[in-house]
Amino acid sequence: ILLSFTAGTMILIWLGELITDHGIGNGISLIIFAGIVSRLPQLIQQGLLASSSTGGNGGGVVSTLVFLSIGLLTILSIVFIYQGQRRVPVQYPTKRMVGRGVQFGSAQTTYLPMQVNSSGMIPLIFAQSLLIFPALLSQYLIGNNVKWLANIALWTGTYLANTTLWYYWFTYFVLVVVFTYFYAYIIWQQQNISENLQKQGAFIPGYRPGEPTHKYLNLILNRITLGGALFLGIVAILPFFSSVGGNQLLSSASLLIVVGVVLDTVRQLDAQMVMRNYTGFLS
Repeated sequence: ILLSFTAGTMILIWLGELITDHGIGNGISLIIFAGIVSRLPQLIQQGLLASSSTGGNGGGVVSTLVFLSIGLLTILSIVFIYQGQRRVPVQYPTKRMVGRGVQFGSAQTTYLPMQVNSSGMIPLIFAQSLLIFPALLSQYLIGNNVKWLANIALWTGTYLANTTLWYYWFTYFVLVVVFTYFYAYIIWQQQNISENLQKQGAFIPGYRPGEPTHKYLNLILNRITLGGALFLGIVAILPFFSSVGGNQLLSSASLLIVVGVVLDTVRQLDAQMVMRNYTGFLS
């Protein structure tokens, strides 16, 4: 069984690389996207069949419509957050050679895009991994001879590993928010935006290059990351509030993957059209 899983994984990775090299978009992401979308008709069918368990009153149809409405609203919200950005104005001094000297002209104004959600679904993966580890550890320690250790393991297995209780989802929400901030700051510090602007002679109107610019950009990062972190936290705990007949939960991670893959593929298609025809279909 282990050998077959390993071989199948390697084949899928190979197919994904072929799609990436000779197609549009990320091949592995597209394969995952196809697997997620292929389960959608089954979920809808299960919701419709659930009407028989409600005495034929059409409860399954209503639950399916509610499921589709919540899913559509969530997808629109994810697209809005994924595409949302704060555009910080940046000015670059222009210079030209006049005789033997350099003459500075009017500054060229552009903008620095700061994404509302720069971490994608990485915080959800980190939070899920961190929640799974204590649950697995508690299974081995619950029968321990040390009483206090066994009690901690029992409490952990009862509350942090039980997806039907609000304790689990509250912890999940907090971890997603924390990891969103953590990942956003890691990405931001690696880019060294304020230092690069200073080296290029660029500046933000009203703020001196160097430390004042760095503090101003950090302030903006704090504000926009708060909205993105709260949104990801709400999307993460969405399965706790929305369920379809047959206890089918709405997967927040799946929605993030689907939307992310679609947006990335559309951007690449538009880039290919611009490169060949000097015009795309995105405005």
